[in-house]
Amino acid sequence: MRQSVKRRMHNRITKKVIKTLSKRTLESVTEKDFDKAAADFRLATAKIDKAGARRVLHPNTAARRKSRLARAYAAAVNKARQSDRAQT
Repeated sequence: MRQSVKRRMHNRITKKVIKTLSKRTLESVTEKDFDKAAADFRLATAKIDKAGARRVLHPNTAARRKSRLARAYAAAVNKARQSDRAQT
């Protein structure tokens, strides 16, 4: 198997894992499972950092994805907590 094919497969798997973890983080928040969401957020952030360091993603792309995920995560947590307060 050619090296380029191996690397392409590895890179595609890594990118897919990042997307999956990002989606799982936001889904956990909407389900109000804040502990799981925090753990998924940390794991997703670590995977994005590692992908940027290993050049699977361009470092600026990794930083942008991390920033967008952090903003979406914070907004979702605030929205979920406010809806809890409104119900009580």
